[in-house]
Amino acid sequence: MAAPLVVPATVLGAGGRAAPSERITLGVIGIGPRAVYDLNGILGQPDCHCLAVCDVQASRRESGKRKIDARYENKDCATYRDFRELLARCDIDAVLIATGDRWHAQASILAARAGKDIYCEKPCGLAIGDVQAIDDVIQKTGRIFQAGTQRRSVPNFQTVVHLAQSGKLGKLQTLVASAYLPFFRTEWLPGEPTPPRDVVDWDLWLGAAPWRRYNHQYVEGRGWQGHWDFTAGVNLLDWGAHTIDLCQWANNADDTGPIEYEPSDTAITCRYANGVKLVIDCLKTPFGERTGWIQSLGTCPVRFIGDQGRVETGDSGLIETDLASLKDDLKNVTRKPARGLDVSAHARNFLDCVKSREQPIANPRIVRRSHAVCFAAAAAWLLNRKLQYDPVEEAFVQDDEANQLCFRAARAPWAAADL
Repeated sequence: MAAPLVVPATVLGAGGRAAPSERITLGVIGIGPRAVYDLNGILGQPDCHCLAVCDVQASRRESGKRKIDARYENKDCATYRDFRELLARCDIDAVLIATGDRWHAQASILAARAGKDIYCEKPCGLAIGDVQAIDDVIQKTGRIFQAGTQRRSVPNFQTVVHLAQSGKLGKLQTLVASAYLPFFRTEWLPGEPTPPRDVVDWDLWLGAAPWRRYNHQYVEGRGWQGHWDFTAGVNLLDWGAHTIDLCQWANNADDTGPIEYEPSDTAITCRYANGVKLVIDCLKTPFGERTGWIQSLGTCPVRFIGDQGRVETGDSGLIETDLASLKDDLKNVTRKPARGLDVSAHARNFLDCVKSREQPIANPRIVRRSHAVCFAAAAAWLLNRKLQYDPVEEAFVQDDEANQLCFRAARAPWAAADL
């Protein structure tokens, strides 16, 4: 007599999980702290199943595998050193890209060409040309792309954007986006002996960045942040990818951007063709005292000002307004705050769009424009002068020096435009 066949409940879709035919299979490219944070929101989705993790560091590959295997109570999660091997798997539908900034554009382009849908952490590239290349390849391949600007999916930020768009503040006049004080560095850490490739693939870790000798602090995440060759120039895209993006949305400017950028010691003031002003407030102490901002509203604050009143919100989930007529409308939003760092709703939006093939809330066309605002503002600060920008032509007006900053040189064979 044959032994009875025991089928795990998860195979049948029980235990709060979708049946296999309804699941979206996922691979993870880059499994550092940010990827782990994203996975905490993604793995809780019943219709997503993670099959593989990839990282150039053996320690992170092994740690990521332990996390995934623990989630599914098995040992099935595959590991890869080279993400191109993961992309070659035909049984993976989508990828989470949470590498260092220098890899976001190139990995996204190759993933799209491999037929994968993509959730990519921000900033999505190191220059305007990178986000243009991502948008172009997504339009050509028909893949779904969601940028990790998750505050578009958080209720308090959605509410203040709606208030600005609805006219309840009166005629919109000024948008204020918090951002870090711009800076960058170019010094290099001293060289150390390079580990074996299976321990740390240093060449693949560098990717398109210029060749330099290995130092353990880079791969541990303590040496590359803020460095020109590894990040999106000056650090405006750290918070700005979120706050400037929300200002774009509030101004109904997802298909355009400011036409003028003027830097000062403490801010970069931008002007839209419709007369609305965007002030990028550069904070010296983003996690400490922030002059002019309501401290209780938390990190990543934004402020929208109309001729009848203003609203302000941040990662605490609370909203403040000087309009008495809005206070009752805001009670239901502020009663149960949802922190801006939570990725669950943003991940849900991505997975829903993978199934429906509709555009997600942070799609590449939106990212192309909002990231361009950050890059253009950074260029004005770097050159220390007012710049004119044509959002239709996606170029600075009669300014060759500024236009040179729209693209980054890349080490072969990793130039985004050549992939």
